[in-house]
Amino acid sequence: MSFPNNYKYTKDHEWALVEGNTVTVGVTAHAASALGDIVYVELPEVGRTLKHGETFGVVESIKAVSDLYSPISGKVTASNAALVNEPAMINQDPHGKAWMVKMELTDASTLNNLMDAAAYNQFVATLK
Repeated sequence: MSFPNNYKYTKDHEWALVEGNTVTVGVTAHAASALGDIVYVELPEVGRTLKHGETFGVVESIKAVSDLYSPISGKVTASNAALVNEPAMINQDPHGKAWMVKMELTDASTLNNLMDAAAYNQFVATLK
């Protein structure tokens, strides 16, 4: 399983693509694979302010229900409504079309809590 090198990652298996002050957030291919077929997604409303580590939504699969945690502190500027209608997109393209939210970064120091792709690969390897 490969993870994009330009993304940052959390131990809760969220990814963050940092582009200036905008951070796009989703769940990793590892999480999508572990969850199995995803059947439901709940995402936050645009305008909601989140703190690093705060729950911002839920993903439900045929195996489990998992909370989603914000990898950064920021304000939600976009929510991927397509996922609500087609949650299986997370299994098909977790690092692309299945992004969950876009956020405006309000505390750049929260980026220091994230792993690069190499560190995340090592972390995932310890879970097996």
